Parts: sequence; structure tokens; C-alpha cells
Amino acid sequence: MHIAINNSKIDISSLELTKKLAETFQNYLNKGSTACFYGDVGVGKTTFIKYLINAYQKKNNLKISEVTSPTFNLLNEYEVGDLLVKHYDFYRINNEIEINNLGLFENNSDSITLIEWPELFNKNQQTNTVNLIFSYENDFNNRYVRISGLK
Repeated sequence: MHIAINNSKIDISSLELTKKLAETFQNYLNKGSTACFYGDVGVGKTTFIKYLINAYQKKNNLKISEVTSPTFNLLNEYEVGDLLVKHYDFYRINNEIEINNLGLFENNSDSITLIEWPELFNKNQQTNTVNLIFSYENDFNNRYVRISGLK
């Protein structure tokens, strides 16, 4: 599956479509990359991230692990071969000071950073950022994502 041009609307209404896109998307992230996931509750952000992390695990012949949202602990980390995947959820963050206390930009050269609810995140601190904007249509029956910042 080829990822459409930046800002094209991509259908992820089924789990299979979401999984295929996540598996393809892994090829666009490199060590040091940050991906920001925008969208309403339940639109598929965590599901996409689960399939993305599982794709990295499969690629490295590792056991597929359970991937859950780090809503309460703010960060889950996954070691995938020589890559560390950091999965943040800022839903409960109240201000940018709390984000700075997480050490978000400390030594990210060997990791990929995935951020749900990045609205408070100052993207000026990070240069290699991809944005994924998830949305619903047709009374929540269809889901889509737009991706910007791919190189």
C-alpha cells in the first residue's frame, strides 16, 4: 500500500484498512522521528499506534505485545530491536510545563516518538514531525486520516 500524497484523506473505516496503513506507515518513520496523532476520543488513534508498534515487532521477529493507551501513566515504551518506541498520551496534561517535565526531547536519536493529544506540545522543538489527523464522517460510521509532514 502506498501512502497517499500529504493531506489526502485515507479511509480507515475497517480494522483491516487501519492495520494496512499502519504497516505501511512504519516505513516512513526513522530514528528521531515524531508522529503526532490528533482526533476525537474513539476515532482510532490508539488502534493505529497498536498496529504500528506490532508492525515493528513483526519486522524484527519479536513477539507481538499488547499495546494500550498510556492515558494514566502518560508514557509506554517498547523496545523493538535497536529501536525504542515511545508512546505518549497527553490527554490528562494541563500545560506545557508538565510536558517539559517528561523529558520528551532528551536523547531521542535512537527512538521514535508517538504522541496522542499533542495540542499542548510545542512542535517548534522538534524538526522531524509527521501529523496524523483522524476524523469521523457519516454518523461515526466512517473514519479517515490525513497525514502531513511526510518526506
